[in-house]
Formats: sequence, C-alpha cells, structure tokens
Amino acid sequence: MAQVANENTGSQLAAVQRAVIAGKRGADVRSRAGFWALTLGTIGVVYGDIGTSPLYAMRESLVAAVGTGNPAGETVVLGILSLIIWALILVVTLKYVVILLRADNNGEGGTLALMALAQRALSKHAGAVVLCGIASAALFYGDAMITPALSVLSAIEGLKVVTPAFDPYVVPLTALILVFLFAFQSRGTAKVAAFFGPIMLLWFIVIAIPGLWQVIQNPTVLWAFNPIYGVEFLAGHGMIGLVTLGAVFLVVTGSEALYADLGHFGRGPIQTAWLTVALPALTANYLGQGALVLLDPKSIENPFFLLYPDWALLPMVCLAAAATVIASQAVITGAYSLTRQAIQLGLLPRLEIRHTSEALFGQIYMPRVNLLLLVGVLLLVALFRSSSALASAYGIAVTGTMVATVTMAFVVVWKVWNWPPLAAAALIAPFLFIDLTFLGANLLKVVEGGWVPLALGGLVMVVMYTWRRGSRLLFEKTRRQEISLDDLVRMLEKKPPIRVPGTAVFLTSTPESAPTALMHSLKHYKVLHEHNVILTIETADLPRAEPAERVRIEPVGKTFSRVVLRFGFMETPNVPRALAIARKHGWQFDIMSTSFFLSRRALKPAAHSGMPRWQDRLFIMLTRIANDATDYFQIPTGRVVEVGTQVTI
Repeated sequence: MAQVANENTGSQLAAVQRAVIAGKRGADVRSRAGFWALTLGTIGVVYGDIGTSPLYAMRESLVAAVGTGNPAGETVVLGILSLIIWALILVVTLKYVVILLRADNNGEGGTLALMALAQRALSKHAGAVVLCGIASAALFYGDAMITPALSVLSAIEGLKVVTPAFDPYVVPLTALILVFLFAFQSRGTAKVAAFFGPIMLLWFIVIAIPGLWQVIQNPTVLWAFNPIYGVEFLAGHGMIGLVTLGAVFLVVTGSEALYADLGHFGRGPIQTAWLTVALPALTANYLGQGALVLLDPKSIENPFFLLYPDWALLPMVCLAAAATVIASQAVITGAYSLTRQAIQLGLLPRLEIRHTSEALFGQIYMPRVNLLLLVGVLLLVALFRSSSALASAYGIAVTGTMVATVTMAFVVVWKVWNWPPLAAAALIAPFLFIDLTFLGANLLKVVEGGWVPLALGGLVMVVMYTWRRGSRLLFEKTRRQEISLDDLVRMLEKKPPIRVPGTAVFLTSTPESAPTALMHSLKHYKVLHEHNVILTIETADLPRAEPAERVRIEPVGKTFSRVVLRFGFMETPNVPRALAIARKHGWQFDIMSTSFFLSRRALKPAAHSGMPRWQDRLFIMLTRIANDATDYFQIPTGRVVEVGTQVTI
C-alpha cells in the first residue's frame, strides 16, 4: 500500500513537473512570438528610411565621382562600394546598434532623451548639453521635411525608366502622393503600421535577390570589403573624393531612427532586424548595383531600377512608392514625438496633441506640426524637382544631428556609465571623427541645396532658444511680483473671507508663491472655497514618471493644500486622471465639485528686457499660438475659470 501510494505521489509530482515544463515552454513560445512580432515591426518602422536609400545613394555617389554619362572604372566602383560597406559597418552597426542603443534613458532613446540623460549627469554645467540637444532636434525637422520629398520623388522617378513619356508627371504625382500621405495622418498609423513590417520585409527580399544575382555574375565587387579600396579612393581623388564621401553618406541616412525608436521596440528586436535582414539586404543590393555598372557603364543613370528586367519595372516602382511612403510615415511620426518631448522639456510652446490609438501610447497626431511639414515638403519638391538636386540638401541635416548625438553620448559614457574620461574619449573619438568628416563633406554642398536644412535648423533653434529664454524671464519677473503662499494662508486664516462650497484648484509653476489667479479671485470676488489646492505640474527628466511619484500632497494650513503632479517628457499630461490618484493620499477628488482657476497672461514688450526687441515680439507671438492650457492638460472646459492679467516682458 505504501509502495502504491509512493508510486501515485511520484506520478503526480511527475505530472506537475511536466505541466510546469509545458507552461514554461508555452511562455517561451509566446515570448519568442512577441519578440519576432516586434522584430517584424522594427523592419517596417525603424528601417523604412535607411532601407530606401539604395534608390538614390549609389547613383549619387557615382555621379559625384565621375559625372553624368561618364563610365566608372573598376577602381572608382570598388572604392565607392568599400566606403558604402564600411559606412554601414562603422556608423550604423558599431555606433548605433552596438553602442548607442545601450545609452537609454529608462528604456527610451532619441536625441532629447539622450539630452535629458546627459543634462542630469552634468547638472551644474548642462548649458552646452542643452545647446547640443536643441541643435540636434532643430536639424531633425529638416530631415523630417527632406525625407518624404526625396524618398517619394526618387521612387516615382522610376517611371522614367519605364518610359520617358512619364517625365512631366513625376513632380505632380509626387506632390499628390505626399498630400494624401499627410491628409491621412489624422487617422493614426496604428492600423497601417500592421502592414509596414511585411511590406518592408518584402522590399528587403526583393532588393537583395537581383543584387546577389549581379554579384554572382561579377564577384570582383566582393573585393570592396577590403577597406583599403575606400582609403585609396579618397587619397587619390582629392576634393572629388570628399564630394563623393558626402554622397556616400546617403546610405546611412535614417540610422538615427534606430536610436529614436528604442522605447517602442527594444534593443533586441532592433539589433536582430538589422543584423539578419536590413544589413545583408542593403549590402547585397549595393554590391549588385556596382557589379551592374561595371558590366554596363550606361546604367549609371539609374542603377537601382536597371537591376530589374523590363517586366518587373512597373511593379518595382509601385513597391518602391509604398516603401518610401512607409519611410516618410516613420519620420513624420518621429517629428510628432520629438515635438511632444520638446514641449515637455520647455523648448517649445504647448501645441495640440491628439492620441490616435488607445493601445499604443506613441501613436499621436499634431495638426499644426503636420501642416507645417506638408507645406515644407511641397515647397522642397517644387523647388528642387528631382531627387538628385534634393540629395544635396539631405546630408547636412543628418550629419549635424549625428555630431550632436555622439557629443552627448560622450557625456553619458563618462558620467552615467562611469568610464574614465580617457577611456570614454577613446571610445567616442573615432565616431566623432567619422561624423565630422561626413559633415565637412556635406558642407561642400551648401550652395547646391545644403542651405535648406541649415536655414530651417537655424530658424527652429532661434524659436527654441527664444521660448526657453522668454519663459525663464517671464518666470523670474512674475516670481518677483508674487507673495509667499504661506504668508497669504496665515493672513486668510486670521481674517477669513466668505466661504463657498466646493474645491478650487489654482494652477501655478511656482508652488511656494501665491498664484496670480488666486490673488485676482480674492481681489474681485472676495470669497474663498472651502478647499483650495495650489497645483503645480512638473516635467521629469525621465521618459515616464513612476506611478508612486505621480502625486505629492502637502497641507498648507487648514483649508489649503499644495499638490505636485509629475509627468515624464514622453507623456501627455492628463490632470483629472492624475488627480484621481490623489484619493489614495486622502483627498476625495470630485471633478463635478471642483473649479480650476487659470491665469491667462496678455504679454506686451517692455522698454528694458533681457532679450532684443525682435525676440520679445517672437516670444509674444509664440505665446499667442500656444495651445490653451485647458486643452493641453485635458481639463474639462466646463470646470475652468480663466483670470486675465497683463504682463510686460
């Protein structure tokens, strides 16, 4: 009997063990399925821009080296291919995939996330870091305008390879596609994004196959993996070599997306998608284009589309158009995310943000940003009218962003990773040298079109600096005029005014001082609510605030409380939802018995200001176009009372 019992117990334990193992296997399967789903999404969203570079990068590099219509010899082709391959290895693989993806700010990446991380590490000397962040963000907007124009234009130009009769329709058709692309932004990209991965995976397969076929026909191009060919090309061609290097840089445009989308997909899927799909396919296609040019020198006019037989040209143009729309979509949504971060970090005024997905937090739409991007993109298409002309304007925006990014990365490696300064410099200096070399090569194209991103970036930098400086001056001026909240509360408790039922919430950026709206309310209404809350909204230098740190409540007297709501710079503030959390801290918050008092300032330029007169006027204009605080903080309009004040600055 005991033996039977032991056998039954053993069989039960074995069954439990099998169930546990099966559960672990099931969890592993689900985990692997989620990982590969993220990897597929990464292929569609992250690598859309860099994945469409073969449409124009090889052609522009060859034209820069030998001119239009001239044959390219083996030395030139192998030299350019060597530069392309090693640019992909050094700039994308080593700098971004291996190093920068580890410099995350609580799981988030991107220019402003890196700036916040470096700024926190250099709290006393963060001015230079902020300047780098502003410059990098400003240049990104140039990239966000040039990428859709260049990508879609280069894809539609494939119609001219099918038949020259399509030439007059290239620009109008490009403009029409771009208008439709921006018109559909308000619907959100959650549904469309599901198709991005499979389409881009098909794109990478389709560009790799003809490339491999051409390499098999002419395996000489494999010598391009030897970096000596690239070095000899640069050394032997002088200024032409430097100009060609500026064109070669087009192969790595879009690599900033690897870092910017870190929070959406994670390090593992981004690295896997690059090493297993994007890098092999891009390398095969570039090698194939080089082999084709060696075989047929006339193919230099458009080596990408000439890789395909006549029957496949029209389908490839359609697939290229779809791929470039996906690439454009990625950079447009990136501009939305960057703008939201800039607003939260105090670099731009409040603008309307609409969430287009209940499940995906990052899916947002910003109407004003969308309109400005559309106008800028259409102007670029109308001004340059060809992808070759537009390619001259492309590199400066991206190289400038890269230089700023790698500079801030040095601070992170040194201060956050706690590397010795010399070791951090040894790691970052080679990449900074490469980026500065690419920047110098692209600066040679300023007259040809490179002035566009520089002018646009300079304009955005002026706007960001003006808003940051003006906000600080306004804060300092209003703070000097305000009285201490503690002193006011003591006065009101000694001589209390008439009380009315309910709760009054006064928004202010200085919780130690009495809000202007409170002072004007007492002055004009001469009444006070039963419960009064001085509310301050803070933006942390983290992507998302911890739930435990979302709300802080501090009593000030018997009828006043000081409440601080904390949001990350990747979050859109929702005041009513955050205040509902305050119930856990003992505050019985009821939106229907609460009134929010906001101070609306009317600004006028002062005779003596801390900024030039033109900057004063620019700051005042920015305050007027800023989105209403009620909408931005998602406060119900029926519960808001606005008190107007006039301030000189």
